[in-house]
Formats: sequence, structure tokens, C-alpha cells
Amino acid sequence: MDFPTESELENSSARQADLALRDWYASVGTPNVKHLQWADYEEMIAAVEGSIPAWPSCFKFTYTHPVELQDGRYSIGKPYKVPLNVSDAGGDGIPIVAVGGLVNVVQRFDFMSLDSRPRVRVIGLDFAGRGRSGWMMEQSDYKLDTYVEQLFQLLDLLELNCCNLLGSSLGGSAILRFAAKYPERVQRIVLNDSGPYIPLERRARRASAVGRHYVFHTPSELFRRTGAANRHVGPSSDAVMLHNVHHKTRWSEQENGRIYRHDLRATLAYRNEAVQSLDLWQEWNQVKCPVLLIHGTQSDATSSDTINQMRRHEHFSVIHVEGAGHTPSLGDYFLTRQITDWLFADEPFSNDVFVHPAYNPIRLFYPDARRPE
Repeated sequence: MDFPTESELENSSARQADLALRDWYASVGTPNVKHLQWADYEEMIAAVEGSIPAWPSCFKFTYTHPVELQDGRYSIGKPYKVPLNVSDAGGDGIPIVAVGGLVNVVQRFDFMSLDSRPRVRVIGLDFAGRGRSGWMMEQSDYKLDTYVEQLFQLLDLLELNCCNLLGSSLGGSAILRFAAKYPERVQRIVLNDSGPYIPLERRARRASAVGRHYVFHTPSELFRRTGAANRHVGPSSDAVMLHNVHHKTRWSEQENGRIYRHDLRATLAYRNEAVQSLDLWQEWNQVKCPVLLIHGTQSDATSSDTINQMRRHEHFSVIHVEGAGHTPSLGDYFLTRQITDWLFADEPFSNDVFVHPAYNPIRLFYPDARRPE
């Protein structure tokens, strides 16, 4: 396996963004993180955003929610429309449509988008109730079959008769069901620490953590709480985490702080479903296309038993991300290159690939699971 050259690492998007953030930190005299104000936070965001010449652009498309996916008790009796947010890196690379986990947003794929160009064109979708997408009319409309239908309508809009799909956690569950239902529409799938089975214990912990409304009144509170929630995404730089969290939250004048963008009802719908283990083995057995699993070595969602059962698939490959738990961050250059190489490979990996992050600095702003606070 070839490792990234020094030149490649120097030019990786995560490194560029993090160096710009560290330059800002030095320019203001190394302030105490606990004393940062929102004006400082905005300067930090400007440093990260300004470090990359061209981030993926976003646009909206209108999703039509069909009557058959509405709960009969609350159905309005006709289809209704919801605007969904899509990011697109553009270019002539092979397309891969990426969807996130329970409360992820499309900006989580930005660094992967930047580092995989021009070979790959990453297109991200915010499911309804997430990021900058609109919200469903009823809590009961937030369900796996709804997300499958949103994917289907996006592929039709983009005229992608057959393409690659990537899903993190809940997004992985959606693309598994999509691939089982529409096998002719899927060329390959990448599962970011998502598989046919997730134990009840893990789902219940996640449901309990996200089913609440949070207000972050200071930057240090934002860093502390969101950093703790993301302690197990693996080694990741301040800039990557700041970028992701910034786009997952918004300023609320009413509450005088930043709050999550997602519809709380979407997390409550998940909580209602998380009373049993996720079991998609029936869908898994119908998937015939090549599959790549990205596995966090410390994950509590994808066990070795589950992976061993998945190995029965004829075209199955695994990348293990060292030091990561559930849904490793997709901001590392080396991991992105391994995913890209797999998309172009004629055969599955002959052996499992173990990835040690290419750029792994000590974090200054976020609590770091690798070091005592």
C-alpha cells in the first residue's frame, strides 16, 4: 500500500484548514479557550472557510412525499412537498451520493469531496429534518422508507440511472434498503460503520443522547459538549470538527445561543424505533453489488460477529480506522484515498486495510479523547 507523500499531505484540505485556524489562534495571542466570545468564534469560522478556495456548492430540490408513506392516522390524504438540501462538488469524476447519520449534515462530506477530486464527484444529501433541508409534516414521516424515497427522487433528478452510494450510520441503513429495493440503480455502496445489524443497547444510548434540545450559550460550551459527543469519531483536527459542528448548528436570537439545525421530531422518531435492535439481514442478503465497510476499531455498533457474517458477501472489503469508534470522521486524506481507490478497483481488497490517520494534530479547542483534558 502506498502512503501519502509529504506534498499530498501538505495540500490535503484538512491540513490547510487546520493550519489556517492555528494561524488565527497564534495571531490573537493564544487566548484562553474558556474565555472565547462569539466574535472570536466567527473569526475562527472565517479562517477555516477562507482556507479553501472552493467548497462544494449547495442547492435545493423539491421532494414529494407520497401518500403511501404517510401514517394513515395523520395523513393529509395527498402528497406534500419538502425542500431538501444537496451539496455537489461538481466535476467529471464518478458520482457517489453520500448521506449522513441521524443528525449529520452534508458539510461532513466536504473534506472528502475536496480530497477526492477530480476522480470522484461527491454529492451529499441532507435528509428531511436535517441541516438546511425542510421538515416533514408529521413525526411519523421520519422513517427509513422515507429516506429511501428521498434518495430515489434525488437520483432521478440528477439523471443517475446507476451510481455509487455512501451512508454513515442511519444513512448506511437507508442505502442498504435502497440497494435491496433498487439493485439496478446501485453500482457500489460504502457503509461508514453501518451494517445489517446494530444492537439495541447501542441504539438506545444514541436515542437518549440526541432526543433533547440544546442551547450553546458560549463557544467553549459548544466545543465541550459537541466535542464530547464526537469523542469517538477518531483522530480529527480542530478545523474539521469546527466546520462540521458549525453547519450542524445555527444562531438563535430567541435563545441567545447556537442550537442544532435538525428537527427534534426526527430524533424522537428514531427513539421510538430504538426499542429493538436494527435487523436488515434480509436486505443485506439481496445486495449483490460490491460493498466497502469503513469500520471504527473501537465501534460499539459494528461488532466482529457482524463483520464476519458480512464477509459471506462475494464482493466485500473492509477498511479499519484505528482509534475511531462509530462512524469515523471522513476528513482524513489517507482514508479518502483508500475509498477512492476502492471505487476504481476491479476486485475486492485482498486483505483488510488498516488506516492510521495521515494528519493527526493535538486539538486545541475540542476535548481530545487521546489526551487528558
